[in-house]
Amino acid sequence: MPRKKEVVSGNFVKYDAVVLGSGPAGEGAAMKLAKAGKRVAIVDMREQLGGNCTHVGTIPSKALRQTVSSIIRYQRDPMFQKVGEWKHFTMKQVLRNAHKVIQQQVDTHSRFYDRNRIDIYHGRAYIQDKSTVLVFSPDGVKETLIFKQLVIATGSRPYHPDSLDFNHPRVFDSDKILDLDYSIQKIIIYGAGVIGCEYASIFIGLDHKVDLINTQQKLLSYLDDEIADALSYHLREQGVLIRHNEQMDYLETHEDHVVLHLLSGKKIKADAILWCNGRSGNTDGLGLENVGLTPNSRGQLHVNEQYQTDVENIYAAGDVIGWPSLASAAYDQGRCAGANMSGEEHVKPVTDIPTGIYTIPEISSIGKTEQQLTEEKVPYEVGQSSFRYLARAQITGDTVGELKILFHRDTLEVLGIHCFGNNASEIVHIGQAVMNSSNNTLKYFVETTFNYPTMAEAYRVAALNGMNRLF
Repeated sequence: MPRKKEVVSGNFVKYDAVVLGSGPAGEGAAMKLAKAGKRVAIVDMREQLGGNCTHVGTIPSKALRQTVSSIIRYQRDPMFQKVGEWKHFTMKQVLRNAHKVIQQQVDTHSRFYDRNRIDIYHGRAYIQDKSTVLVFSPDGVKETLIFKQLVIATGSRPYHPDSLDFNHPRVFDSDKILDLDYSIQKIIIYGAGVIGCEYASIFIGLDHKVDLINTQQKLLSYLDDEIADALSYHLREQGVLIRHNEQMDYLETHEDHVVLHLLSGKKIKADAILWCNGRSGNTDGLGLENVGLTPNSRGQLHVNEQYQTDVENIYAAGDVIGWPSLASAAYDQGRCAGANMSGEEHVKPVTDIPTGIYTIPEISSIGKTEQQLTEEKVPYEVGQSSFRYLARAQITGDTVGELKILFHRDTLEVLGIHCFGNNASEIVHIGQAVMNSSNNTLKYFVETTFNYPTMAEAYRVAALNGMNRLF
C-alpha cells in the first residue's frame, strides 16, 4: 500500500523527489529513486497511468499493427477463405483489442507504484520554483508538493503547424488517427519518418490507397542503405506511392475529402491526411520560466550526460529531451537519471540503443552501418541471410526480409546487425548480446547450435556466408 502522505504544513506535502509524467521515462526514474529509499511522488495529467506510450503511442499503435499483420497473414494463407468485410472496418473497430491491452498495462504499472509506495497525483503540474510543484486537478483543487529533486518526463506530442486545422474531421495526427471512426479508401501521409512509414504499412495492409510524402531524398536515411532500400521497395510493391523531396504548400479541406497542394505543383486528393512530420516536447505551461529553463523551438530540454538540466536539482528524460524518442531508451534514461540523483557513481548514459521500427515487416538494427564503416575506413565484410531460404520463414509465410551482419575482416569482431523482416525487433537482440559480450566474434554464430527451424538460425547462415567471403 502507498505510504501515508506526510503533510508538512497546511496543504504542503514533502518529497525527496517529484517526477512529472508516468510514461517509460517517468516510471524508470520513479522506480529507481524508490528502490534507493527516496520518498517519491509522481504527477500525471491523465486519470490513468502509463503516459502517451500506453494511451496514444507505442501500445495502441503496435496493437493496431499486430491486428493488421494478422489480417495480412490470413489473407495469404490458402487454408483460409478470403474475407472481404475487414476492408470496411474503421480504425476504432480494428483497435478494439488494443483497449484491453491498454487497461492491462495500466493495471500492471499501477501495481508497480503501489508496491514501491510511490504517491500518485493526477492533474496538471506547474513548477512554482526550484523546490515547489503545484498540482491542479480537473475540478480545480490545488495541491502543493515540496521537493529536493525534480524529474521532468512529460513526453511529447505530434507537432502541429499553424497552417493545418487539426480540429477538422479529415485532418489527423498520429494521436488523433486512433479515433478515426469512418471508412476511407485513400489517405495522404505527410512525413516519412518512423511513424509515417509505420502507418503507411498499416494502411496499405488494410487495402487503402496510400500517398507517402517524404520531405527528404530517401526513406529513413540513418538506416543502413540496403535496409532502407528494402523497405522502400517493399512499400512500393505493396502499393504505397512514395513521393520524395516534396514540401507542402497548403491544404484544402472539404466535408468529404482533402486536397494537398505541394510546392512542386502537384495536387493530391484523398479521404483524409495524416500529419507525421515531427513531434514537440510537452513543456509548455509547466512554469519552466520560474526556474530559468528555456526549451528549444520543439519544446525539448537540454541535459548533460547525467540527464541533469541547467538547474542543478532538476533532471529530464524521455521524449522531452529529444533523441532517440524511443520508449525503450526513455525507460533507461529515467533509470539513469534516478541513479545519478541517488548518488550512484559511474552511471553510463544510454547510448547503445537498438533501432526498432514497426513497419510490416519490422526493421531493427544496432551498431555501425556500411556507410559509417566506409567513411571510417574500417576493413569490414558482410554476412547475409535471406529469409526466403529459412525453413521457419517458409513455414510461417514470412519470407520477406534479411539479416545482415557487418564484421571486421581481420578480428571478426561484429560491428553491426541489421534486420528487415518479421520479428526483426526480437531477432536483433541476439546480435546485440554477442556484441556486448567478451566473446564478440563472428565465430560465435558459426560454433553455436541454434534450434531448427527458427528465425534465429539466420545468424548461423549469415555468419557462414560472411566467412566464405574471406577466402
